[in-house]
Amino acid sequence: MDLPQNGESTDETAEISTRQSWWNRTIIGAGITSALGDLCYETGNVVLPGLMHALGLPAVFLGLMEGIADGLASFTKLGAGYIGDRFGHRKALVMLGYALNAVGQGLMALATGFYMIAGGRILAWFGRGLRGPLRDAIMTAATPSDQRGRAFGFHRAADTLGAILGPAVGTALVAWFGSALAAVSPAMPFRFVLLVSMIPGILAVISFATLVHDPGGTPNPHLAFLGTLSKMPSSFRRYLLAVGIYGSGDFAPTLLILAATQSLSSSHTLTAAGAFAGALYVLRNTIQTAASYPAGWLSDRLGARRILIVGYSLGVFSCVLLALTFSVGWSHLLPLGLVFVLSGICAAVQETVEPVVTASLVPQEIRATCYGVLGAVNGMGDLISSFLVGLVWTLFSPQLAFLVAGFMLSIGTMILYATSGGDSKQHN
Repeated sequence: MDLPQNGESTDETAEISTRQSWWNRTIIGAGITSALGDLCYETGNVVLPGLMHALGLPAVFLGLMEGIADGLASFTKLGAGYIGDRFGHRKALVMLGYALNAVGQGLMALATGFYMIAGGRILAWFGRGLRGPLRDAIMTAATPSDQRGRAFGFHRAADTLGAILGPAVGTALVAWFGSALAAVSPAMPFRFVLLVSMIPGILAVISFATLVHDPGGTPNPHLAFLGTLSKMPSSFRRYLLAVGIYGSGDFAPTLLILAATQSLSSSHTLTAAGAFAGALYVLRNTIQTAASYPAGWLSDRLGARRILIVGYSLGVFSCVLLALTFSVGWSHLLPLGLVFVLSGICAAVQETVEPVVTASLVPQEIRATCYGVLGAVNGMGDLISSFLVGLVWTLFSPQLAFLVAGFMLSIGTMILYATSGGDSKQHN
């Protein structure tokens, strides 16, 4: 397969030329859809552990289920991107992904045991993996190349807004209706919230269907999966190396919450420490929402790779500060609050700017596949980092665990910096 040297197809160029700004119906629709999608599954996330506890299921089942679901979502992104590039159909698959999210929530609400819960969770996460790279490819096609940072920044801000509202809605519903519903059965309050969470999930499908316009890619029925991977530009491969190594230290936010809880428990009751840790997590998500658009704007003005290096560096600093907090024995909100703020800014930069850099390095004809590869690399990094940090924490100490994470983050940052000078060829 011979790939054209220009970054956009004729259809895509015509599509972009009709827009003078990133602020268009497709980007707005994608943002609204993502906010509704996050509201759907984040509302369910906050009550899922309670449902499993009410059904008498041990914690190890939750960890097993989440690991399988995350791994499946990562590899689904890889396959979804390739399908989008080969057949040129993206919008219908994105809508299917959002629909599966809502169906998965409903299946968990009706579950009577582990297998139904796991089936619902895996189905929902399969939907997340299916829609991600294809949605990013549609957004890229709808945005002028010099304004992609702002478009993705707006999208990530809207997405994270759903992540803030979701836990708040789920907690409020349990607080308001929990007592009455618990009289029916201990699991009923959690089932109720999961059923309610289907509403924004269904609205997400409707939003994407009515607001988002996909010009469609050019079908390439002869596109071979392995051949596509082998033809990824060398600059993109070097970029993936940096992203993958950085991701191997970028552990899950749940471990950050656990760290705050453990640190604060020495000077507060366990209940108070848990509440403070939850509030810090809300602060992190709020900071991420607020920082997403500015990160995208700066990437358009100063260069996406340069801003990504800064964001990566903040992640390194947050890990060092967290390790220092445990080493010194600080048990105050101020240093922990700074860690969560830095984590929120880092997440905003990472999730906003990584796809912008990707778009500049790969041709349009395999862009969805490359977004899928990026998602798979990030997903594998999440699995490695969380397991590594948890293992070192358990066998040795939390401060050593966060130093190890910081070391991996710093290596990834240095590789990104070292390879930035050699990636001169850019795709629009």
